[in-house]
Amino acid sequence: MSRIGRMPIPIPAGVGIKINDSTVTVEGPKGTLAQRLSPDMKVVVEDSVIRVERPTDSKPHRSLHGLSRTLVANMVEGVTNGYVKRLVITGVGYRVQKQGENLVLQVGFSHPVEVVPMEGIELNVEGNNKIIVQGIDKQRVGQTAAKIRAILPPEPYKGKGIAYEGEKIRRKVGKAGKVGK
Repeated sequence: MSRIGRMPIPIPAGVGIKINDSTVTVEGPKGTLAQRLSPDMKVVVEDSVIRVERPTDSKPHRSLHGLSRTLVANMVEGVTNGYVKRLVITGVGYRVQKQGENLVLQVGFSHPVEVVPMEGIELNVEGNNKIIVQGIDKQRVGQTAAKIRAILPPEPYKGKGIAYEGEKIRRKVGKAGKVGK
């Protein structure tokens, strides 16, 4: 058995689970998420626990077992607590502003860069150099944060750019210069 796949998922208070064929719908205080799983995987709700079962021990079923369980667990976590990613902008004159639902980044280009959030994603600004990406869908939160970071990834010489909060940037030394003759 898959170690991850066989772990039960506790259902918190206020969360409802609906299973229709191979589609699992999770409703909670923060919203509703639906995910279509492989038709081979069987999702069982017992008492206040969700379990994912697989039909055989074949390689594809073992792979799908852990994945399916993790997708359902992420949906339960998302509708109860939500997900947050934080980004930090480093560089002289680099800043971010919120205009309506969108973000406007000034990161050294000749023009400001506008970021439009995906559906279900909320973008917030802390100060003028911190971005907070929030939502209930873990994949969309991560994808939105990655797209913002890809606008100007941190460079290794001065560390300027957009990085995740707490990300360790591998620094390089610059040119050594001319050593005397």
